[in-house]
Amino acid sequence: MIGSGAREHAIVLNLASDPAVTALACAPGNAGTAAVAEQHGVDAVDPEAVVALARDWSADLVVIGPEVPLVAGVADAVRAAGFDCFGPSAAAARIEGSKSFAKDVMTAAGVATASCEIVDSPALLDATLDRFTPPYVVKDDGLAAGKGVVVTSEREVARAHASTLLDGGHPVLLESFLDGPEASLFCLVDGSTVVPLVPAQDFKRVGDDDSGPNTGGMGAYAPLPWVDEATVADVVARVVQPVADEMVRRGVPFSGLLYAGLAMTSNGPSVIEFNCRFGDPETQVVLALLRTPLAGVLRAVATGSLADVPPLEWAEGSAVTVVVAADGYPGPPRVGDVITGAEAEGVLHAGTRRRDDGAVVSAGGRVLSIVGTGPDLDAARADAYRRLAGVNLPGSHHRTDIAAKAARGEVAIPARA
Repeated sequence: MIGSGAREHAIVLNLASDPAVTALACAPGNAGTAAVAEQHGVDAVDPEAVVALARDWSADLVVIGPEVPLVAGVADAVRAAGFDCFGPSAAAARIEGSKSFAKDVMTAAGVATASCEIVDSPALLDATLDRFTPPYVVKDDGLAAGKGVVVTSEREVARAHASTLLDGGHPVLLESFLDGPEASLFCLVDGSTVVPLVPAQDFKRVGDDDSGPNTGGMGAYAPLPWVDEATVADVVARVVQPVADEMVRRGVPFSGLLYAGLAMTSNGPSVIEFNCRFGDPETQVVLALLRTPLAGVLRAVATGSLADVPPLEWAEGSAVTVVVAADGYPGPPRVGDVITGAEAEGVLHAGTRRRDDGAVVSAGGRVLSIVGTGPDLDAARADAYRRLAGVNLPGSHHRTDIAAKAARGEVAIPARA
């Protein structure tokens, strides 16, 4: 397992519970993954280092969690060295690494998405902004860890964010705003074979009631009581399958986890973005409900045999995760604070490390993901926040409203126009 976040901790826990898995390593990992997997201090973005570890370890399967090594071609290097690998090629990972590439694929596939224009020069910014109406959506064309997007009704705020990106040498996407609640649908994809997982919803803004700046994600819940199986099938048929088929047609078939970030609009599902890997924090709730052992499924994708995998089995009920963030996040976080309660059940580690004296300390912005489950969203929320009460990180902050509106039945897809 390559990666170091709560997503990787969730995957590692699932793999560790599978009797078919006889040995498990995580690189570079964190204080949580260290409890269930052998740790290796490998640079996840260094193809040679990852391949060397796979060789030393005689790995049967390499699973790459984060997007940066995938976009950098680490999966290509692992496969070229003769190892089965879960994760797309660099060419296919452009679906996340370049938003303009993703837009081109969607256009060719006939997939609904926001209209957009690309700005690559400050001189073009004002004229391009004039062609949009508020709310303005301004995106970094490349990878930005979920924090490169600003949605605002104020033109000057939109202009300032775009100018900052352009000054840093980043092309900017200006997009039309999409109405309707957002949903995340993870799909296992093996060329033209698509297997959806249960849909989830994450919370990007740092504060309650979706206030403050965007983050990498402050919480999530699954499944979505306002999205039924027929709607999931419709999203697969109208969005994911056409994109998977278009990638095959282009000679860059996708193999791995294709994540569709969707706006469930009054005119049907429309794509906000595609990601080339499991999302964080949605993975924490989706895998909390998965009953099918994950190792065999991931290896089937890696070996091109996903079509032969039996239907996935899911637990009844709901799951909720709440992210505990360090003081300062989403800006520069304070690190090195001692965490208590971090080894309790349901506590997944992200930005943590273990000190020489044995203490678990913060080592990043998003430090922990607290996962609760229950027969419904109310019960899962109560379980998550009960577990969170047993954790202490000085100066930390978290949202108190994860899944609250959905639990009250206040989230719905707008009526068809």
